[in-house]
Amino acid sequence: MASAMKIAVLGGDGFVGWPTSLHLSNAGHEVHILDNLSRRWIDTELGVQSLTPMDSIQERTRVWHAETGRRIHFQLIDLARDYERLKNWLREERPDAVIHFAEQRAAPYSMKSDRHKNYTVDNNVSATHNLLNALVETGLDAHVVHLGTMGVYGYSTVGAAIPEGYLPVGIETTDGRTARQEILYPANPGSIYHMTKCLDQLLFQFYAKNDGLRITDLHQGIVWGTHTSETRRHPQLVNRFDYDGDYGTVLNRFLIQAAIGYPLTVHGTGGQTRAFIHIQDSVRCIELALSNPPARGDRVEIFNQMTETHRVRDLAQLIAGLTGSEIAWLPNPRKEAAENDLVVENEKFRSLGLEPTTLESGLLSEIVDVAKKFAYRVDRSRVPAVSAWTRDIAATINTDPEGRRLKSVS
Repeated sequence: MASAMKIAVLGGDGFVGWPTSLHLSNAGHEVHILDNLSRRWIDTELGVQSLTPMDSIQERTRVWHAETGRRIHFQLIDLARDYERLKNWLREERPDAVIHFAEQRAAPYSMKSDRHKNYTVDNNVSATHNLLNALVETGLDAHVVHLGTMGVYGYSTVGAAIPEGYLPVGIETTDGRTARQEILYPANPGSIYHMTKCLDQLLFQFYAKNDGLRITDLHQGIVWGTHTSETRRHPQLVNRFDYDGDYGTVLNRFLIQAAIGYPLTVHGTGGQTRAFIHIQDSVRCIELALSNPPARGDRVEIFNQMTETHRVRDLAQLIAGLTGSEIAWLPNPRKEAAENDLVVENEKFRSLGLEPTTLESGLLSEIVDVAKKFAYRVDRSRVPAVSAWTRDIAATINTDPEGRRLKSVS
């Protein structure tokens, strides 16, 4: 990246936000984390904890300063509720860029109940709109980089590669001609969480068009992995690592299940194809996006932030082959197609110099080693995915894949 910038990382205490904050600080930027620490409160609500022991954000930033001499600043702000505080902070600090991670990120959590649906919509949409609104009111020309999701496209099979955000279309006019234009790729959310990301897209489109905000939207795949080069520098800088049925991402969950002798839980046929990216590539992509901002007045820049695609059952069979684990085939708690293909364009990041990290046995083994080290922290009862997309589906869920539930002798 070129010259040093002042960067606000909204949600910088989270799974991708924390390693991104370290990475940018290490690159010489002045990093400010704004976070309401809600992800830690959700751990308390769910009765689960990160597999890796996490210190407070204040202790984490203290250790980073001790290790590197660089400071990461922290402000406790609820972006969805504290609009005036956010606006005042932006007016006073005037960051060059704002990275927006400050959203509830789990699809299963967003579908747990009506309360969780309301929370996800209120938190995610309000946080995004408050940020954009405050940037306009303060006259701040900061580049906004938002971490979105591949899930805005949906996972249906259309027989063509998903483009990076925009779809060229032809529209028949009243006089029989064909008018050509590019539109946002049709949204097809599969959960309340994904729906909020689709609403984000429309907010970005409006504020870029109406107020000239400079915005980059990163449609990210499923993140896997544990370490980045910065989190390896000290044990207390370790990233959070989720294994539970609500927040654990599928590949990480398989690796943890393998490490603790738990069956690999594949839902439905396992024919769901998903996009993936390693955590180190994720932070690198964010750095590349920061280095290549759109100009004022441009439409929203959209990147597909993923490096490879895999079917869930293929991943399970790969991990089972490496570790000798059993596979448990369970009813699917999600309302989705049993099988889908996924072909995704991702040339933009490759053209900017990204060299993708792919699923290699060494990196997979590294995660298993981390899981074994902290296996004593796993609550096996929190491993199953039990949040259902509909009431009918809820009745079919297997909450005991290990068959440990006490059975009647009668």
